[in-house]
Amino acid sequence: MAGPATRSGMASFSDRVESMTPSGIRAAFEAAGADAINLGLGQPDFPTPDHARAAAVDAIQAGRADGYTSNRGTDALVAAIRDKHARDNGIEVPADGVIATAGGSEALHLALEAHVSAGEEVLYPDPGFVSYEALTRIAGGEPVPLGLREDLTLDPATVEAAITEDTAAFVVNSPANPTGAVQSPADMRAFARIADEHDVLCLSDEVYEHIIYEGEHRSPMEFAETDNVVVVNACSKTYSMTGWRLGWVVASPRRIDRMLRVHQFVQACASAPAQYAAEAALTGPQTVVDEMVETFEERRDIVVDALLDMGLSVPEPSGAFYVMPSVPDGWVHAAIDRGVVVVPGDVFGQRGAGSARVSYAAGTEDLKEAMEILRGVTADVG
Repeated sequence: MAGPATRSGMASFSDRVESMTPSGIRAAFEAAGADAINLGLGQPDFPTPDHARAAAVDAIQAGRADGYTSNRGTDALVAAIRDKHARDNGIEVPADGVIATAGGSEALHLALEAHVSAGEEVLYPDPGFVSYEALTRIAGGEPVPLGLREDLTLDPATVEAAITEDTAAFVVNSPANPTGAVQSPADMRAFARIADEHDVLCLSDEVYEHIIYEGEHRSPMEFAETDNVVVVNACSKTYSMTGWRLGWVVASPRRIDRMLRVHQFVQACASAPAQYAAEAALTGPQTVVDEMVETFEERRDIVVDALLDMGLSVPEPSGAFYVMPSVPDGWVHAAIDRGVVVVPGDVFGQRGAGSARVSYAAGTEDLKEAMEILRGVTADVG
């Protein structure tokens, strides 16, 4: 009996997939021991708020979560998302300007699939969130990484200078993963102007908007005079709901219509139980968010002070729950070998080489123990 065919072209893989590599973040996790202190994880270590959990349980027990919802999401969740943007951002979102998605990642995917044609360019920060490059390739686009300022924010002038006739979109992420940098209101206004004047899409990833310590979060959508800004957000970070996979995309109705064409075939609708939990999180008491952010700020100070005391160069993050110090060669591998998971900076782009992403979404005592281990790593490797 003949063996499996192996010649090119027979049940082979797409060029899109072959141009991608597995996530370097996952590789760092897999290299660590079972008892390692994980400072590589991009999720809060707090429980999902009780009222959000209870809302999902109630919906399940009442049978409201058994079937599909509308492609866009339940009416109540859409209303809650619209109210959130009015309350927090001063943006009036129309009823047909929202899609509830399977996390922020699907929202990014929908936005890029709907706006990027084969070969068109997508500009994004480097170092930046790993999905920007990968999802651009899946959409058939050409990723164009852009360097950052010394404070690790993205300069609007850099974006504007990089725009060509082939540019479809540029990505803004504030507060940022992996840097923790927060763009100024002036930057956000400039990004909106660039989208308007150059007729390109500004894709604003705002999933960390409430985890901010200095400065303020403003959305480019507040300042745009056209509908060339699309906003992606999620419950994942703000409400410690990464496992619930509930995000959303906000845009003009015509842009939502195009994204809905993708969403209805790849997802149909976001998980119904998660939609009920998200509605409760968005409309319920927000003190849980304030308390979480206060704790993250305390942890940030512990980590930044410790890394500076080791003699490392550390741009102080103003948001999210990451810090990105410059580190000597071998530092990341030595840290992992000694039981502290951190992520090498070049996972987030070539310009991240020579740095590491350290998450402080871990318990305070674990952080203190990890800093002592990293102090020894720095002394030995540096």
